[in-house]
Amino acid sequence: MTESKPLQGKLALVTGASRGIGAATAEALAAQGAHVILVARTAQSLEQVEDRIHEAGGTATIAPMDISERDNVAKLAEAIGGRWGSLDILILNAAMLGSLSPVEHLDAKELDRLFKINVLANQALIAAFDPMLRRAERADIVGVTSSVGSEPRAFWGGYGASKAALENLLLTYADETAHAGRIRVHIVDPGATRTRMRQLAFPGEEPASVKPPETVASAIVARLSSDVPTGERTRVEA
Repeated sequence: MTESKPLQGKLALVTGASRGIGAATAEALAAQGAHVILVARTAQSLEQVEDRIHEAGGTATIAPMDISERDNVAKLAEAIGGRWGSLDILILNAAMLGSLSPVEHLDAKELDRLFKINVLANQALIAAFDPMLRRAERADIVGVTSSVGSEPRAFWGGYGASKAALENLLLTYADETAHAGRIRVHIVDPGATRTRMRQLAFPGEEPASVKPPETVASAIVARLSSDVPTGERTRVEA
């Protein structure tokens, strides 16, 4: 007899799934039985994550695309909706760091790109998948944030402002859907984690001194089966 897993039969979508926290979360979800849609720009990296999931006995489908293009998101939702009908888990992980700079020196074009990926793309994903989330017996949305979204820090103005906007967007959606009791919104601050983005932000830091992405992935997956309220913000400690 095949052992039942907590997320058996569930469908999950993870953005930024080609590496770091996204890849680790996708693998953790698949290990618990979910079929995972892997979304990122680089097909080759997604294929590597998909291979690891399959080798571990899980299932996944890759969807290479740029989520900053709204039409891409709409087409993805249409394709997934036509095959599965409902979506149980949406992990909003993909993000851009941008340059660490004083507010007065932020590059306008880069700031526009930053908000397009960190905020507007996530709103597009929520809008496109809202019907599928509402059709699920119970759905969970996880937005990956940063401490600078709620605690401003010098030179982090662009990235911090985008995360503050994302958190507000998610908390608003949580409030709007709370009455039905079927969609939960989780805001997860991974804290210091061994990722490429962390390396870009702190180039002199010893990677081994911070926790691996798998620790964050485990915390995210654990929340899905716990009895936590919608709209809760949590930080993952080592």
